[in-house]
Amino acid sequence: MRHKVFGKKLGRDTNARKALLKNLTNDLFLHGQIKTTEAKAKFVRSEAEKIITIAKKAKLGAKRVLASRLTNKAFVRLLDEIAPGFESRTSGYTRIIKMSPRLGDRAPMAKIELLELDKSKKIIRVKTSKKLKGKVITKSAKKEVTPKAKPVKKTLPTKKSKK
Repeated sequence: MRHKVFGKKLGRDTNARKALLKNLTNDLFLHGQIKTTEAKAKFVRSEAEKIITIAKKAKLGAKRVLASRLTNKAFVRLLDEIAPGFESRTSGYTRIIKMSPRLGDRAPMAKIELLELDKSKKIIRVKTSKKLKGKVITKSAKKEVTPKAKPVKKTLPTKKSKK
């Protein structure tokens, strides 16, 4: 029986488990989503949600706690991009999507992702131009898609003879 036993061991000792947790949370904040086994995804979810809740406070004590748990790049991305997107939410910052089993050992795989990153990337399908039909572009790149005017051919001025 597992009475009063908290957390998952994942077949690792304490130091390896802490290192795995730190690496997975850093990758989740850097990339927005990671593909891993279901057990590891469930293991990371609780830590990631706690870290995002701390990051929403954005006070000095909270920043020090985050700096001790995350790498520099993940720390900056969390405070600048991720935490402001979750201001309206109280919890439920991540989603776990089950995927097909891994081919090598049939381990159940899952993708864990942050929810608000999907809404920030607005995707538009282009259907007007035959050249760009069906291609996916982001809203920021829409300005670059407009057709360019043909360059005007410049002619060199001819020399006039002196009279």
